[in-house]
Amino acid sequence: MRIVDVCAFYTPHGGGVKTYVERKLKALPALGHEIIVLAPGRHDSVERRGPGALLVTVAQPTLPVDRRYHYFTDRNAIHDALDAWRPDFVEASSPWSSATKVAQWQGSAPRALMMHADPLSSYAYRWLGGVASRARIDQMCGGFWAHLRALDRGFDLVVSPGASLSRRLGAGGLEKVVTVPLGVEPGIFRPGRADPDLRRKLFDRLMLAGDGIILAGVGRFGAEKRWPMVVRAVAQASRRRPVGLVLIGAGGERARIVAAAAGCSHIEIMEPTANRGELATLLASCDALVHGCESETFGLVASEARASGLPLIVPDRGGAFDQLGAGAGLAYRAGDQTALRDTIVRLFDAPGAFGGHERAAARVRTMDQHFADLTERYAALVPGAAVVPEWTVTPRFVEALSA
Repeated sequence: MRIVDVCAFYTPHGGGVKTYVERKLKALPALGHEIIVLAPGRHDSVERRGPGALLVTVAQPTLPVDRRYHYFTDRNAIHDALDAWRPDFVEASSPWSSATKVAQWQGSAPRALMMHADPLSSYAYRWLGGVASRARIDQMCGGFWAHLRALDRGFDLVVSPGASLSRRLGAGGLEKVVTVPLGVEPGIFRPGRADPDLRRKLFDRLMLAGDGIILAGVGRFGAEKRWPMVVRAVAQASRRRPVGLVLIGAGGERARIVAAAAGCSHIEIMEPTANRGELATLLASCDALVHGCESETFGLVASEARASGLPLIVPDRGGAFDQLGAGAGLAYRAGDQTALRDTIVRLFDAPGAFGGHERAAARVRTMDQHFADLTERYAALVPGAAVVPEWTVTPRFVEALSA
């Protein structure tokens, strides 16, 4: 099959979407498919990523709230690109307006909506959760639920990466939801990457006693991630037990996070690294992962931590909570700083909290397993599709490909 992924929130600057896309560009050709990732960008470009894999950008405006991103405003730009690349199957990877534009395309190829984002949890539930129940918030957001149901009608599949999100989408009236969990990059995250020298350096930098524990936090510094709450909870817990935090990320909330960490010598805020091996070594050298976001659709970082042999401290809702199997860590009430502080303290006394995770780490699902399951579902909707031997495109894209 030739698959075109209309990926509205890809940026070369990093993040979970980039991790997913980069692996996809390798995994799908290995499965015998062509993959074209179509993203909004600064200018039109076509980049070869090996046999059967292209990263294509279409010139679109910069996203005002985060200038690292661009966003699709032009429906014709998407439709022209789909007409040019002649896909056997089309994905839309965001439930925003770009998905509506994909649903409106007049081509015959079947299509799937990938729910890589959970806007209701990221915004409405977080903003209004203190004053209204989820049922009441869903009523208040009836327009968005109507939008999701319209997308459900316009696509052949709605792919959810987590069981909890699938249940909510089904309860909201969507009828084509299937659950295809994501996974971690194969061969990178594992307990054996732990580095004793790095661990000693972290203990020194965090000013921890020898019997202390190091928590890792990884993710974009966005409001929905609740990092200021996590930082304050760790600072409070450190007054009771020897616990420190290494927080890795970047984004608009950095100033608030730094302010929340002020005065606590047991917290270090680090810049993200593009080297996945370095991140895997850092995770494996810590004692547990702490997470603040209840709006994750899958919880990729939580899965990477599990693959690294770490227990989890996660909110009791969302994709990160889906990762919390028996004995894999502890959950706390989402959005509750005091509950998080107490859960961090409780981890010190939890039976087997820091042992026995190596065997479970080997069973963590990989991204390649995810892509194999995903394309199997797609192939069932594209009978007789065959890989096109050469890229077949309109002249404008041929020129970009040759540049």
